[in-house]
Amino acid sequence: MAPKAAALVLVLLAIAGSRADVNPDEVAGVIWKYFTELGSNAKDTVDQLQQTEISKQLNTLLKSNLQSVSAYAEDLQERLVPFATELQARLAQDSQRLKEQIQRELRELQAKLAPYADEVHQQIGTNIRQLQAKMSPYAEELRSQVDRSAGELQRALEPYAAELRERLQDNAESIQASLSPYADRLQQQIDGGVESLKERLAPMADELKAQVEQSVAELRHGLSPYAQEVQDGLNRQLESLTLQMERAAEELRSRLATSSEELRAQLSPLARELREAASGDAEGLRQRLAPLAQQLDQRVGQTLEAFRQQAAPFGEAFGKQLVQRLEEMRGKLDSGAAGVEDHLELLEKEVREKVAAFLST
Repeated sequence: MAPKAAALVLVLLAIAGSRADVNPDEVAGVIWKYFTELGSNAKDTVDQLQQTEISKQLNTLLKSNLQSVSAYAEDLQERLVPFATELQARLAQDSQRLKEQIQRELRELQAKLAPYADEVHQQIGTNIRQLQAKMSPYAEELRSQVDRSAGELQRALEPYAAELRERLQDNAESIQASLSPYADRLQQQIDGGVESLKERLAPMADELKAQVEQSVAELRHGLSPYAQEVQDGLNRQLESLTLQMERAAEELRSRLATSSEELRAQLSPLARELREAASGDAEGLRQRLAPLAQQLDQRVGQTLEAFRQQAAPFGEAFGKQLVQRLEEMRGKLDSGAAGVEDHLELLEKEVREKVAAFLST
């Protein structure tokens, strides 16, 4: 990773350390990305960071964001750099140890479960069917919420097109004077509609995550009788499965939020074009506004339809992803072979715990 990118990571950490409302898990996500890209050059990169112009920029950003005594920002930076370097070194050692442990546990688990292969297959198959049955209503509800929210926003914006066409009947000076307030109201309506949409969709991710946790708990209960002598290995695999599913739920949340913001970004140019039209000469104002007045409804409709097409299938895709994870776990129990993802997911969990502990101090 380039020194500039490493500086960004440290800035995020510094800001996170100064704000109680920052989620440590989000900061840990940035740190994990930093480590996976940094590779084995942590010390060289950090030394370079301290010796270049980036370090001066970092100090400036820390001081401006913390809004406190500059000594605190400097002290925080001094603590973060050794922490990052030490954690990278420990990862290199723990990584191989954890990988070997997972492989050994999975081989033992597969051997112990072999006499119950049919029962284990049936139990996981039952869990898959139950999960599909649970996910289907949520996927449909998410699709309905997307359609409903997009439809409400479209209806809320429809009067603006009619109002703009009516304004074109006024004299040029009157149109020009009222255009900026009109554009402001349009932007406020867009912002309010997008925020309302986000508020409706966000709880869906929480509900799906709760269903994921329940499904894993049911699978744990169903498999426990067959793995009494190798509970640690089973717990490890279920922990890995939980991490995969929770990450899928967080990815769903992120995709919904990103799609909502993309919708805002695609609708906002309408208000900006109106402001730009108002800033020109009054004589050509009608000529500039006429195409926009005619196209406003159509452009809003096309943008919202594209949003529907993009966001509505997210629930179905999420359900398929969870089923795939369960199928992969069944394959690992059959073969006794651990995948790279098992190792990396549990290593990432360890990193997250260490970063959270560091931030708490």
